[in-house]
Amino acid sequence: MLGGVIFIALSNLFAIYPAQVTRFTIDYLNDAVWLHQQAENTSLQNNLTTQFYKAFFLFFLIIIITTLIKGIFMFFMRQTIIVMSRHIEYDLKNDIYKHYQILPLSFYKKNHTGDLMARISEDVSQVRMYIGPAIMYTINLVMLFIMVISVMWYVNSYLTILVLIPLPFLSLGIYYISNIINKRSTKLQKQLSHLSTVAQGSFAGIRVIKSFNREEQNSRYFLSSSLKFKSLSYQLMRMDVMFGPIITLLIGASTIITIFIGGKLYINGTISLGNIAEFVLYVNMLTWPVTSIGWVSSIIQKAAVSQKRINEFLQIRSPIISGKKLINDNEKLSIRFENVSFTYPESGIKALNKVSFEVAPESSLGITGKTGSGKTTIALLLMRLYDPDEGSIYINETNIKEFDLTSLRQAIGYVPQDVFLFSESIYKNIVFGLDEHEKEGLAHVYEVSKTAEVYDNIIQFKEGFDTLIGERGVTLSGGQKQRISIARALIKNPQVLLLDDCLSAVDTQTESKIIQNFKTRLAHKLTIYISHRINTIQHAEQIIVLGNGAISEKGTHDELIALKGDYFQQHQSQLMAPESVH
Repeated sequence: MLGGVIFIALSNLFAIYPAQVTRFTIDYLNDAVWLHQQAENTSLQNNLTTQFYKAFFLFFLIIIITTLIKGIFMFFMRQTIIVMSRHIEYDLKNDIYKHYQILPLSFYKKNHTGDLMARISEDVSQVRMYIGPAIMYTINLVMLFIMVISVMWYVNSYLTILVLIPLPFLSLGIYYISNIINKRSTKLQKQLSHLSTVAQGSFAGIRVIKSFNREEQNSRYFLSSSLKFKSLSYQLMRMDVMFGPIITLLIGASTIITIFIGGKLYINGTISLGNIAEFVLYVNMLTWPVTSIGWVSSIIQKAAVSQKRINEFLQIRSPIISGKKLINDNEKLSIRFENVSFTYPESGIKALNKVSFEVAPESSLGITGKTGSGKTTIALLLMRLYDPDEGSIYINETNIKEFDLTSLRQAIGYVPQDVFLFSESIYKNIVFGLDEHEKEGLAHVYEVSKTAEVYDNIIQFKEGFDTLIGERGVTLSGGQKQRISIARALIKNPQVLLLDDCLSAVDTQTESKIIQNFKTRLAHKLTIYISHRINTIQHAEQIIVLGNGAISEKGTHDELIALKGDYFQQHQSQLMAPESVH
């Protein structure tokens, strides 16, 4: 920035010289013509003509050289300030992206993806336009004004005052129009976020849209939102285009004043003819910088709105604060929930109420219950995607809040209920949880794929493990996506494996094979199975049954069957229900 300011000053300094040389040239020409007339029909006339051509060529050369030097400094001016703005844009986008990743799940449930995308793309671009071009032209305007007006004042203060009379009216007009632009920019940016949200939702849910034959209805809704955006854009542009005519009118008024008043002063002998030409050039030099006031003002207003929108998210602080304690790679872990209660902040729904249980190292726990009983909430709390409102969660008798978040989540292999796969190859999806230096060879990928009973499916694809998955795994079946997600968790070799209803789309035969593989592979790890299907959890060493956010029953499979309570009824209903094969 400092280098850019220096180059702006040097560029404007050399921009003034051509006007001064022009003034000197015109005055010299005026005097030379008079001398030429006086020396008519004498030998001196030819010498005067020769001297005139030499002087005129020298003046021309000086103007060319100073203009070139001005252009060079303008080039460096843009290379410093504009490049600086690109670096800041790069940093700002990375800061926002990094901040997005540390925000809690509740933030993403309250805000639309399209709005998040608009703030990291469109809003950051608007801020960059302020940091780069707007600041550059503002500094250029200020410096040029100071230099040009100082020279004009030195030549003739009276004429300078008259020439500057239109400028206060220009400032008032710009202030009025800028306020309107600010309000309209706010509305436009909000509508752009809404438009992005609509588009993102349509692309993400294209299968549902097609299956329900709602393409035309969806297009009409997008068109309606797009038309509103166009209308707001027109309203903003109508104010933007007012700047040009107003500024041109006022600059033209200054030129007329210069010629009219300057002509009178020249007749009176106060100034020279060259001074009038010099003043006209100075006024024209101020035309673009003054004209840019409107454009810069519009950029500033838009950037102010965009930065405000960016700050709204950057100022949000995550309630999930990382501790400092690390978990050793080979450490055996136990888990204990002590009177844990939790209410979702975004909905106000109480998911858990004074839940207590304990899981010993190298053992397994099954969690079941009806839909909405709080099963998934336990997984989210254990991953510290949320923190409990009351009670505490302990790992090896240490409060979970004391652990470093990265270390904690690295120790847990989590297979979420809502499987998400990236638009990458199957191989890259499986090794996603590993750092770059930990990337595994195909042998290990094959091994975890076989444990998840998805290897045979993958090798049947034409590209095998290099098969590209469509967005959100759209090219795979539900069961295949779940099993790839299981392989992704297994390859981390975690101390705790957390399986949240991850076999719901798998047939009974495949489910049995996977569970048998788990018994062999996870014998020395703590495993938590969360499912509404009894087949998935019945082999666990301990089972808890949730009802309305509280533990209603606890014990082994046989003990719970003997109780003939909720677990027994759930078991009986599933025995009578036909198996759904996916």
